[in-house]
Parts: sequence; C-alpha cells; structure tokens
Amino acid sequence: MDLLWRTNTSKMAYVGNDSSSTGPHNHVEWQRNLDERLYNPNPEALAFFRVETGIQDDEELKTHIFSIQKEAFSICKYPCIRVFEFMTLKMTRVSAYDEVLKLGRDRKGAIFVDLGCCFGNDSRKLVLDGYPIQNIVAADLRKVLWDLGHKLFRSTPQSFPVPFIEGDIFDPTFLTIEPPIPTSSVHINSPLDLRTLTSLNPLRGQVSALFAGSFFHLFSFDQQYEIARALAGLLSPQPGSVLFGLHGAIAGRGFWQPEGVQYKMACHSPESWKEMWYEIFGSGEGGDGGIEVRASLVEEVGGPTFFGTYPENTKPRALLDWVVIRK
Repeated sequence: MDLLWRTNTSKMAYVGNDSSSTGPHNHVEWQRNLDERLYNPNPEALAFFRVETGIQDDEELKTHIFSIQKEAFSICKYPCIRVFEFMTLKMTRVSAYDEVLKLGRDRKGAIFVDLGCCFGNDSRKLVLDGYPIQNIVAADLRKVLWDLGHKLFRSTPQSFPVPFIEGDIFDPTFLTIEPPIPTSSVHINSPLDLRTLTSLNPLRGQVSALFAGSFFHLFSFDQQYEIARALAGLLSPQPGSVLFGLHGAIAGRGFWQPEGVQYKMACHSPESWKEMWYEIFGSGEGGDGGIEVRASLVEEVGGPTFFGTYPENTKPRALLDWVVIRK
C-alpha cells in the first residue's frame, strides 16, 4: 500500500501526474475527516480481530481500532485507512487464495511475499489459515505502519516473527529488474534465512507466492509495467508459483478520474492486464511464456464516492481480481 516514491528523483512520482510535487500525503481529495460511522466490520472480520488482538468485547475492540486508525491516519492520509479497508481481509477475497494456501501446505519452503503490507493484516490472516509463518516476508516503503500493526494486533516481533523489509519499489538496491526464469530451466532454490534479508533481490526466482493488494493502481501505466517486470523476476519457475492481487480497474484501459477532483487513477482492463503479463514473460514456451493469467472485474465497495472520499463522483470503478500462475 505504502510503496509510493521514487528515491532517484527529487519529486514524488505519482500516478496520473508523474511531475507532481504534492504527493499522496498532501493530496487534497484525501484530506477528509475520520468518520466512525464507516466502521462496519462483517462477522468474519470481527472474529479475526478478536482472535488476533485478544479483545473479545466489541466496544473495547472498536475503541482500540479507532485509536490505531487515528494514529495511522495522522501519518498517512490514505483512504483505505479512513474507511477501515484494513479490516476487510482483502487477500481472502482474491480468487487465488485457496490455491495459495494449498501451495503453502504442499510445497516445502514456499516463500510468500506480502508487498505493500501496511499493518500486516493479510499476512496475519494467511498464518491463521495455515500458511507456515517461517516462509512469509512482508515489505513496504516505510516501517511505521508495520510497527503500528504490532500495536493494532497487540503483538511483538517475537510473538509474530514475520520479517519486514523496508524499501522503495523503484530502487534497484531493493528490487532489480531481471528477466523471469523460464519454467523449462533447472532452478534450485537456495535455502534462505528470511530474517536476514535487507532487500527483495536475493529472492530472485525463489518466490512461490506474492500478493500485491491495492498496490498497482497507485502508479502510472509505465510504472505499473516496470513493477510487473521486477515482480516477474522474483517468481519461482516451479509450476503453481503465483503472483496475485486486487486493485482498481475499469472495463476499458484508461484513466478513472472522479468528478470534481484533479486526482486520476491509471486503470487496466482485464484484457490489457493479461496482455501486459504475457508480454513480460515472453512469447516462448508454447506462446504464453509458461504462465496463465486470469483477470476479472469485481464490485468495489463504497459506491462511486468511495465512502464519501469523492463526494461529487458518479463514475463507476471496479476492482481487478488477478492471478499470474506458472504452468
């Protein structure tokens, strides 16, 4: 969620306006007041937060979550924090989720990367559902929201020992763009101690599953392409290895610009998203680069205004449920 800046430029690079010096933290449309009426977790979310926080009383839990939300929003004015999207268990809504859980059970040492992890709620749900905790690593631009995740879930790095890597997605010392390793190649994974990682580069060709939720839509089309190239190089060539996610999209590739605001989002369609990944993995290996890409539009909650974030807007926007899987 939080991987937003280029470190090699003097200005923040932001979708739809790469020369903007305002950046997402100062984006005027996101400067909304917190609204406790938006707190409306479903039963699954409540059950998850009760287990993870140890707080069983609903009013006490709500007060606790409000407190962390307020602290986080004072640092990062992200709509997803304002509207409690961190409580929606987004990763479980992606069509590949059960495949990922099976991968964690069946493949020894199946490394999982939670990219743009924010509070770490998706990683925690994954562990709760049975994925081996020792195989998970989380990454984001800054550690502050991950640390607030420990405060939110009343954990410590010892009680929830998932390693966290701080880094800029466009910084080659964090993640270098390398070509994907062909599925036809013999690639032996080297044992890695994830706790020693300071970047994602040592994971080239060794990642069994990577989740990027509410991530790609933060960037321009060109930046999305470069990020996809970088992630492709991380993916293990073993059949079943998967990149997956959920982010903003529209029926035809283009910009979604809510009415009454300057902000705009570079949105792929399912078709253009598939084309991008097939191009990145190449036309070899049967003409599909040795991958299968699935992408479909699903309904976004919050309506066209996204819970009042864009109060004048009537333009619809969907989410793209997508999967890139090794054949």
